[in-house]
Amino acid sequence: MHSSSMMEQSAVAEVNCPESEEKTTTKEVTESGKRKSEETGDAEKKGRGKKRRGAGGKKLRPGERYVPPPQKRNPGVSFCKEHFDETDYYFDGGLRKVRPYYFDFKTYCKGRWIGKSLLEVFKHEFRAETMEYYHRAAKEGRIRLNDTPVEDLSVVLRNNDLMKNTVHRHEPPVVGRPLEVLVDDGEVLVVDKPASIPVHPCGRFRHNTVIFILGKERGISELHTVHRLDRLTSGVLMFARTLETSQKLDQLVRDRQVEKEYVCRVEGDFPDGELVCEEPILVVSFKVGLCRVDPKGKESRTVFQRLSFNGKTSVVRCLPLTGRTHQIRVHLQYLGFPILNDPIYGSSAWGPHRGKGGQVDKSNEELLQALVEEHRSQESLLLLDIPDDAVGIEQESGKNKTSGKVDTSDGTSELHTSGEIHQSDAQGPTGCSSGSETVDKVSQICTDPNANNTSLESEADKSAGNLTKATTQPETRDNLCSECKLDRADPTEKELIMYLHALRYKGPDFEYSTRSPDWAKEDWVETEWSLPDAD
Repeated sequence: MHSSSMMEQSAVAEVNCPESEEKTTTKEVTESGKRKSEETGDAEKKGRGKKRRGAGGKKLRPGERYVPPPQKRNPGVSFCKEHFDETDYYFDGGLRKVRPYYFDFKTYCKGRWIGKSLLEVFKHEFRAETMEYYHRAAKEGRIRLNDTPVEDLSVVLRNNDLMKNTVHRHEPPVVGRPLEVLVDDGEVLVVDKPASIPVHPCGRFRHNTVIFILGKERGISELHTVHRLDRLTSGVLMFARTLETSQKLDQLVRDRQVEKEYVCRVEGDFPDGELVCEEPILVVSFKVGLCRVDPKGKESRTVFQRLSFNGKTSVVRCLPLTGRTHQIRVHLQYLGFPILNDPIYGSSAWGPHRGKGGQVDKSNEELLQALVEEHRSQESLLLLDIPDDAVGIEQESGKNKTSGKVDTSDGTSELHTSGEIHQSDAQGPTGCSSGSETVDKVSQICTDPNANNTSLESEADKSAGNLTKATTQPETRDNLCSECKLDRADPTEKELIMYLHALRYKGPDFEYSTRSPDWAKEDWVETEWSLPDAD
């Protein structure tokens, strides 16, 4: 994939929507953006009562460039009509598609960039595009520093510089099946999430997300997430309508009073009877959401029961009793029955045994490298929800450390309140990750959307340093956009669906369930598959 697709690794929340406009996504509480607002608040207190003159009260020397102080950020992050109107959907071949649109990626100058030129930063950290592209983008006014167009990329960066880059954004298609609302009683909203659709903006996805679809098509607002599902996983997805309900449900999750039932289709003849797997799970890579069974991992327990076998594959009932990242998928791989179409745990990158019994003849770094290379060679890095260049991902696993924080969730939609995050924070005006830093607070929600904060405040919204905004109405083609020059084939079933479905969530006073998917029927046979036309 090319450049503009790589720009989608930045945060996609926007603050300070006009109050007259409808805010149609998660209502956040006051924690997000705390660091910067505290810094700004301190600066304001120190300067209170002093009269400002000229450039912030400081007299500039000849040729000196004024850098404004960081803006005070609104701790409440929301999406509103302005964001929904950035572009629109259309349906083609059973897919929901988004018309390309212009978008501003923003970031404050990182500490390691201070004293370096924009040219150096682009050259060494944002290799999504060629240097020729950045020079052309600057000449066209698409690169700005503190809202001033920058034509000369030799300008030296200073602390608090705000960089912006306007890109032509393309979003991947998703399944065109409508979102079915199962319950909406004023306290909770429950939907049957189709596979391939992320819960909320992350990575390359913004409009093709559950939150944006609900806001754009149904006008549903003020939602708090109770849990998340992986992009390729389908099934029961709960939102709280009020903060009080959100806190109540979160406590139930903490106390493990929520029963979760999944159904999946796995390779091979799964054993009859009840099978319990209690192997500890360790996170190998936060960026890719890659885990493995390891004695140093967290204690985990999943109960499995075979429901049917069609001669090649089995349908299995899954009851995750603890909540670890990819718990169901990792345990099934360990047992030797990976989920059909699992792009990570069914990969040949694990070696001849494909991880069965924990037999992996690779270090964590080698495993991650092999996985990325396999998908790169197949041009399927989208399945890992990482940029095509995957810069630095292979080294990223060595930086990860396990956390002792509470982890209270199911395997594919881990529900935790630890604030743990997955992905690299090394993002800049291109909107792509350089991969040279630790953890990004955004794309994790896609690859492994397992961070629960009982509202869509999430870590993505807390990373208010990379805020975004679309700048114009959709255009069909752009002279600088390399994605516009590609004739990209529509995604296949393998890229859109993993045979894992959240069938039922049950608490002390509620139970929400969906119909079992077609692929879970006893007589289902894998055939050449095509998407049904959208309604």
